[in-house]
Amino acid sequence: MVVSVNSEPHKSEFNALLNSTIEELNIHAKKSPKKIEQLRGNKLEPYVRDVMTDLAVGSQFENSIELIGGQKFPDIVAKKFYGIEVKTTTQNHWKTTGNSVLESTRVDDVERIFMLFGKLGKPIEFRCRAYEECLSEVVVTHSPRYLIDMNLEEGKTIFDKINTPYDTLRQKKNPIKPITDYYKSKLKPGQDLWWIQDTEQASSLVINIWNNLSLKEKQEIKNRAMVYFPEVFSNRGDKFARLAIWLVTREAVVCPNVRDLFTAGGKANYLIKNKTYKNIPRVFIKLFDNIDSILDILINTSAIELTEYWNEKTTEKKKIMDWIELVGFNSKSVQGAKHLDIKQMLTELTSI
Repeated sequence: MVVSVNSEPHKSEFNALLNSTIEELNIHAKKSPKKIEQLRGNKLEPYVRDVMTDLAVGSQFENSIELIGGQKFPDIVAKKFYGIEVKTTTQNHWKTTGNSVLESTRVDDVERIFMLFGKLGKPIEFRCRAYEECLSEVVVTHSPRYLIDMNLEEGKTIFDKINTPYDTLRQKKNPIKPITDYYKSKLKPGQDLWWIQDTEQASSLVINIWNNLSLKEKQEIKNRAMVYFPEVFSNRGDKFARLAIWLVTREAVVCPNVRDLFTAGGKANYLIKNKTYKNIPRVFIKLFDNIDSILDILINTSAIELTEYWNEKTTEKKKIMDWIELVGFNSKSVQGAKHLDIKQMLTELTSI
């Protein structure tokens, strides 16, 4: 069990109160199943508060059980230190979606939180565990949220997986990042994380189709794509796979024909410093035509972010040269560019 760094006043007495509350709720479930079955969602919260209040008489927690309710976390507070988050399901299992990882609505001063779970599917039953002990994964609804599993085995919480205790994670400035890093480490080739980001970059809530974008918006996205995904300049069969995922997950844009963004239009000649290069594939023409904007993107994108996109370490000092190297390397596999030294051409265009 993960424990709070602070002392826990009257811990054994509160644990006894929780145990007696669960026993009492299970007795109610057997005596009046039709009544208890109706206590779905937040209807269970005042019921639990009333049971705990009655059982707390004569204890350290008498007259301290408070229903918080609303959108606050947790739902019930005892002695302004302990919290009880109440969840229900109408199904015959012990899993449901929990609270936001960010805990932006957490009640001040509450240090130890427990999960009280009402399984209202037959047979009705109630259980209670330490909050952090039953959080197995993080899932995404409108924001990253914990997945609750009341049957979760010891050592298999999300906090075990990211090797960070719950109380340490929740007090981080950006609690999403360790979780993002964990899920990124589990990705297979061609996969990316949906929505979850560890940066402050905002994503549109609206999914757009490529053809609805303005010409300027389209070109800005294509320029970033040529920086982030140098494999588009290769002949790999999956060279547009990461780009297609990025368009949806980071730019909220669906493009049915990603290949056409770069390859449509055949070949053309190109003049660089009084020398005309002939039969250049269109993907390189598009690159050369937008080289100033692409350089701006390279300059304004951190080496850390580029390292992540390229899967190769770069630095602020070397990132432009490294990008040229990557594009040049990938271009060597393109049959129609065998007669070209793309690295040299880019070097001349960028005056590196």
